[in-house]
Amino acid sequence: MKQVNKKTSDPDIINEALEACILAYPVSSFVISIYQQYQKRGSLSKKQLQGLHGKTAAIKDFSTAKLATLEAVIKKMPNRFKSELPEPKPLYEKDKVAGDIIDAILARYPQHKRVLFLQTKYNNNQPLTPVEIDELKSFKRALKL
Repeated sequence: MKQVNKKTSDPDIINEALEACILAYPVSSFVISIYQQYQKRGSLSKKQLQGLHGKTAAIKDFSTAKLATLEAVIKKMPNRFKSELPEPKPLYEKDKVAGDIIDAILARYPQHKRVLFLQTKYNNNQPLTPVEIDELKSFKRALKL
């Protein structure tokens, strides 16, 4: 199988803009950083290109046609938006049925130690196990509430 090496004859506007910026701003860490990144990866992000456009716009002898081409490349790139974070939910939601059963039992027998323990656990937002919920239901049946 023969590999075809395609050489693009299109001028590399981004590279030209980077080289012009390096000549105009030789000590700018931003320009040096994005130049090195462009050489390694072959592309820049939209925000980096916008920063490059701002730097090249300040250069007096940089062609306005090349500046417009750079602007067109920037406009062609997609905008990336971060979605908003979802509202925080509590780790544990209280079981209303279990709370009603606990209140009903304690209204009739306020000194019931096991139900007081389960009420403390319920009020501290600790989940009640299925065994403990079954225990509450059996207390309710036994007390005929």
